[in-house]
Amino acid sequence: MTSAFKPLALSLALAAAFPTSIVLAQTATVGAAASVMITAGRQTQAAKDVLADNVVISAEDIAKSGAASVVDLLQQQRGIEISRNGGPGTTSSVFMRGGSNAQNVVLIDGVRIGSSTTGGASWSAIPLSQIDHIEVVYGPLSSLYGADAMGGVIQIFTKKGAGSITPTLSAGMGSYGARKLQAGLIGSIAGNLNLSLNAGHEENSGFSATKPAAGPYSYNIDKDGYAMDSFNGRLVWEVSKGFELGASVLHSRNNAQFDSGPTQDDRNITTLENIAVFGRGKFSDYWTASLQFAKAEDKGYTDASYGKSQIDTRQESVSFQNDIRIGKDVLQLIAETRDENVDTTTLALNRKRTTNSFAASYVFKQDAHLASASIRNDRSSQYGSNTTGSVAYGYRFSDALRINASYGTSFRAPTFNELYYQGYGVATNKPEKAKNAEIGVYFEQGDTQLSAVYYQNKATDLLVSAGSKDCPAGYSFGCARNVNKATLSGLSIGGTTRFADLTVRGSIDIQDPKDDTANKRLARRAKQHGTLAAEYSFANAKLGVEAIYSGDRYDDAANTKVLGSYNLLNLYATYEVAKNTTVLARWNNALNKDYELARNYATAGSNVFVGVNYGFK
Repeated sequence: MTSAFKPLALSLALAAAFPTSIVLAQTATVGAAASVMITAGRQTQAAKDVLADNVVISAEDIAKSGAASVVDLLQQQRGIEISRNGGPGTTSSVFMRGGSNAQNVVLIDGVRIGSSTTGGASWSAIPLSQIDHIEVVYGPLSSLYGADAMGGVIQIFTKKGAGSITPTLSAGMGSYGARKLQAGLIGSIAGNLNLSLNAGHEENSGFSATKPAAGPYSYNIDKDGYAMDSFNGRLVWEVSKGFELGASVLHSRNNAQFDSGPTQDDRNITTLENIAVFGRGKFSDYWTASLQFAKAEDKGYTDASYGKSQIDTRQESVSFQNDIRIGKDVLQLIAETRDENVDTTTLALNRKRTTNSFAASYVFKQDAHLASASIRNDRSSQYGSNTTGSVAYGYRFSDALRINASYGTSFRAPTFNELYYQGYGVATNKPEKAKNAEIGVYFEQGDTQLSAVYYQNKATDLLVSAGSKDCPAGYSFGCARNVNKATLSGLSIGGTTRFADLTVRGSIDIQDPKDDTANKRLARRAKQHGTLAAEYSFANAKLGVEAIYSGDRYDDAANTKVLGSYNLLNLYATYEVAKNTTVLARWNNALNKDYELARNYATAGSNVFVGVNYGFK
């Protein structure tokens, strides 16, 4: 057996070790499934009642991960693959169930973020130091969240205050000149005013983003590092029982180097700014309403050998949601409006569009039966009206064993680049559309949680870089066009269990992300990827080992440039030296694997990180 297949074999062996099932979503910690989930239904639900496939990454998981970025953290989750043009801080993409980076929705505390020109979130500028936990929900959620929720939704929750005012501090250092520092105050005043204030700084001197094989017009021998400064503040006032008002702000600025030639100090400076004001009221035992006003800005400045540019996206949104309880059931009514504005040095992209949305959902719970149905209409001033819907059903054979089945439709809005970029965009491009069906089996008993989910997502009107023959007159070098179809299908298996002081978890994804029109695999997606981890606890310490495996991928749509398979081994240890004070040591890529997430772009070799966390519960 080759070394490349060892982690895969181990993951399969782990699945076989649980004879009671074929099942679980890899919840990041044992017992996480007993917690609550918000993102799947836009309401607080017991995770065991959620019909959508999901993963929760807890605060403890983030603390011990030693991850350099949010993308590194997500790489450890099932159903997710990543690509990156160099080390931490450089341009990154996240693929959910084989979908593209633009085919998922990313929220921070309920505020949608992302670039309207490229589609998808600017992952490199999301500060890991400000995050409390993350909810990942797989599958189409356009009927709740609108455009782009084809592969799923990732919601990031920042740190929040409760209990007495507590200072927090984390600091660490590691290979490649890594430095991290975070400080904050979290807690409540007078019992009805909760606050959270956090500031962070991180930097890394890095390594050359490109390899010599990238060629003389890309490769630069210099080190490509980054520096990020971030701030997060949140204030929630409980006006009276059942009524609260709040405000939140997030600011992050990432100054990252990259390569585009042998002499230039190329830089991307990305700034994220989120502001939200919200209120929530329980007007009766049956009716709860919430209202949110939010603004999210994604500002990108590039200074490279090929020129300078500024591309800014501003999204302003209003959301009004009503939850009406009917016995154990919940009827949800939602009205939203979102304005997208783009200002750039490329005048053709200086555009705006408005989307008005109305949605309704119903969640049913009766004895062994669980069900949900939702429908939404999004009407855009640019690309017209789109209606999406979903239905799901779950049946409990016992308290431990459940089966789910669902069907849903979704769409992705064309980006401003695909519509207006000079010589490439076509203003008449339509949204991509998809239909997804899936079935899953879930088992949860004590410290054992398992699941297996099979899905098939068929997309039409896929926007691709088409040849001139498929473009309107005048596009001599091709354009963005709705010409392809794709099928994203796969089996996702995961599990976690505990044997006395030993916790074991693992996952395996076997998928076929295929461009049906071209009869090619979608770029940078593997047919198999998986994880395996074990953690041993004793006294005040924990020792852990993680393995990450990915099969080979193609770097291009034509499937001519191969990215080899890879497996990574990570080791970590934590020790609680005093109450609320924990030290961490982590050794990433311990076997010093040389691998690529994008062709001719470098990745980190063997590297270590040590740190201390104080005040986190």
